[in-house]
Amino acid sequence: QVPLVEFGGGLVQAGDSLRLSCAASGRTFSIYAMGWFRQAPGKERDFVAAVSWSGGSTHYAHSVKGRFTISRDNAKNTVYLQMNSLKPEDTAVYYCAAARSLSTDGYAYDYWGQGTQVTVSS
Repeated sequence: QVPLVEFGGGLVQAGDSLRLSCAASGRTFSIYAMGWFRQAPGKERDFVAAVSWSGGSTHYAHSVKGRFTISRDNAKNTVYLQMNSLKPEDTAVYYCAAARSLSTDGYAYDYWGQGTQVTVSS
């Protein structure tokens, strides 16, 4: 089990920045690839970004590439999602998740947080 808890969501204006954090408990955090996904009302859950267990490899959705940065600190059992130049279309519930290997497919992820709401006003 890898319990995950997201922090940092909120209401911001278009163009603002926000950093999400996802804290994991347990000793096995560092062996998992970590991902961020989001789900807007009435839409399916979409992949946002993922980072390998070492932090050496990352993947991004085309819609966020160049604006979002995923990183992790294994000493703190935490993964981050720095979101810059936010747009109204980034509004969604953001979830972090853990997987045995780096993937952009949500079905590869075994553990999920409860989600944090990000709302971007125009």
